[in-house]
Amino acid sequence: MFSDKLSDYFEGVAAKYLSAVDAEPSKSNQHEIGGLPSAGFKKYLGIPGKQEEYRFRARQIYITDETEDPVTCDSQVTWYDSRRKSLNRGPEYRLYYYDSPVINLINPGDFFLIAKLQEGVIPAQLIEPNPELFSAEAGNLLMIFTPAGSSIEHQLRVMFGLDKVDESFSAGKEDAISLLLPLRMMLEDIGIDFGEPKDSDDWLKVLLDKFGGATFPTTAAFSSFARETIGKVVSPIDDPDATLMAWMEHEESLFRIYERNIVQERLRAGFGNNGEDVDAFIDFSLSVQNRRKSRVGHAFEGHIGCLFDQNGLQYEQGRGKGKVTENNAKPDFIFPSFEAYHAAEPNTGIYMLGAKTTCKDRWRQILPEANKISTKHLITLEAAISEQQTFEMQHHQVQLVIPAAIHATYKSSQVDYLWTVADFIGLVNKT
Repeated sequence: MFSDKLSDYFEGVAAKYLSAVDAEPSKSNQHEIGGLPSAGFKKYLGIPGKQEEYRFRARQIYITDETEDPVTCDSQVTWYDSRRKSLNRGPEYRLYYYDSPVINLINPGDFFLIAKLQEGVIPAQLIEPNPELFSAEAGNLLMIFTPAGSSIEHQLRVMFGLDKVDESFSAGKEDAISLLLPLRMMLEDIGIDFGEPKDSDDWLKVLLDKFGGATFPTTAAFSSFARETIGKVVSPIDDPDATLMAWMEHEESLFRIYERNIVQERLRAGFGNNGEDVDAFIDFSLSVQNRRKSRVGHAFEGHIGCLFDQNGLQYEQGRGKGKVTENNAKPDFIFPSFEAYHAAEPNTGIYMLGAKTTCKDRWRQILPEANKISTKHLITLEAAISEQQTFEMQHHQVQLVIPAAIHATYKSSQVDYLWTVADFIGLVNKT
């Protein structure tokens, strides 16, 4: 129900690896980056005259594979002609950026992506610069920094068709790939707002009739409702990969519609006795973010379990008394049961499956969860995991299971290593 076109959210994109001059003020006496005109950014940032400066709001992100949450801040940047005092010389446009918690983390060699966003894509600003300083063309910019070779870099390069990147800016493509669910989730994590899904008013009425609108239903109840109302033909047996993606996509759309309604009502009510309690507002905002993260993981496990049920697989989940392996570890899924696991010889008709919507460095958590099983299977929705990480997974005998539609985001050298959901179901069914 969300648009799958990146051009609905991004006007222009460019990327490069930071040089010492870009990242270290001591090398250039200030924070500024040149070269954006060569990537076509004059079209998006404008052409300031000799006596003009254009200022833009900028959301800045520093994110790594190791950290669970990115460092995020809102700042402003200045687009100007660095030769403005030389009236007889041609212009040289540069982007000046100020010190910030993000800028203080960047290093030479980091991957840097800058994007001009469509209006309203980042509506919530942490600062509100003086609107009189903005040009008529000004709007929101997104500036993402990540260490070179990270999965985040790979995901962004796949998303925007950035095949070759060096220390000069390369222009990205706004519609290089469909905006798959895992890519949209990654962008949402850094603050991109995809607005309301199509037909949101019609769906909101259905959701309010079902769940009331005062509180959030349980994840299990909401996931069940999503499967029942998907409105398209899915086949858990004939095409489990497409079915899992369809269930997740539909539930995410429905949840955002329902969540938006509850959040709007809460904002109208205000916070604290006078409606202006900032701490109460921050607590509420954090609770929204935490609920999203927790709910999507539980929804993912629930849909996987339903898929296994419909394919006739025997399994148990690491929940409840006695559902443990060595050292009280609780794998997400054990096949065929925990009792069978404890009775079996190593690697004889027993399997385990970890489930994580995104891996980051948390994939290592599954390694000690079932000592009798040499090859650990891990199902994820994460797109474009870096070659380094998939190499490490292979080294530790972790077999990635990824819905087939997401395989296109991986390099050709990685695809042979990936399994589909159907592959895994076939393995267990043979036992």
